[in-house]
Amino acid sequence: MTNKDFITPRRRVGFRLVGLARRWRHTLDTRLAAAGLSDAAWSPLIHLHRLGDGISQSELAAAVGIDGSSLVRLLDMLVSQDLVERRPHPTDRRIKLLNLTPVGRTKVQAIRKRLVALEDELLVGVDDETIDIMVKAFDVIDQRIAALNDKSRTDNSAQPVA
Repeated sequence: MTNKDFITPRRRVGFRLVGLARRWRHTLDTRLAAAGLSDAAWSPLIHLHRLGDGISQSELAAAVGIDGSSLVRLLDMLVSQDLVERRPHPTDRRIKLLNLTPVGRTKVQAIRKRLVALEDELLVGVDDETIDIMVKAFDVIDQRIAALNDKSRTDNSAQPVA
């Protein structure tokens, strides 16, 4: 490939998306940190709120995009701050189900308020139709990523171990 191959928007989208996502996340983290909220705290709280009470630690870890052991340490911190509580699974003692506490729900509302304000600020000048198209494109890309990852796991599990 030559430099000319990267001139078309199709060839630049991945590079631009990665850089934009990194800067977007950094901006969110910086603004929320100024309000006393670290990424370690706000991201799992938002995901737990979105997914609903009663999800397992492994479900939350997958949604946040971190491994289970990292999430356990993080949950310990959130539990100690009375933001999240762990409850036993009714039929499987190995599984802990997660719930937001009333304090956690209040914190999520404060986080969401700041996130909405920042997203509104970042999206000034981008009309709703364009945002709709972007979100649909993100959904298509996300589905392709999931399909490729599933195929990769299937292909790798079929390989003989040397």
